[in-house]
Amino acid sequence: MRNLSFTFMVFMLAAGTANAACYADYKAKQDGPLRLHYGVVEVRGECSAGSAADQLRDALARDGWQLLNVLGVFDEAGLDGRKDAAGEYFLRY
Repeated sequence: MRNLSFTFMVFMLAAGTANAACYADYKAKQDGPLRLHYGVVEVRGECSAGSAADQLRDALARDGWQLLNVLGVFDEAGLDGRKDAAGEYFLRY
């Protein structure tokens, strides 16, 4: 019974980590005339800059934007400090 309880605890911790919210901040541009924006997006799937970039490229392109770079990924604790800077692009994509 003790091994079963330990295994269950490890499973629950791993499941909680896998379901933790993940966000990324990024920069994008439009040409003609040049426009830049900074945004924050919730990352679905793997919490990585690469996953965020894959998710953003098509979404941004539909609105005429080109992804320049993903600055980094973070959890919910980093949202408040980025909300004002992202403005209308906070969790838009």
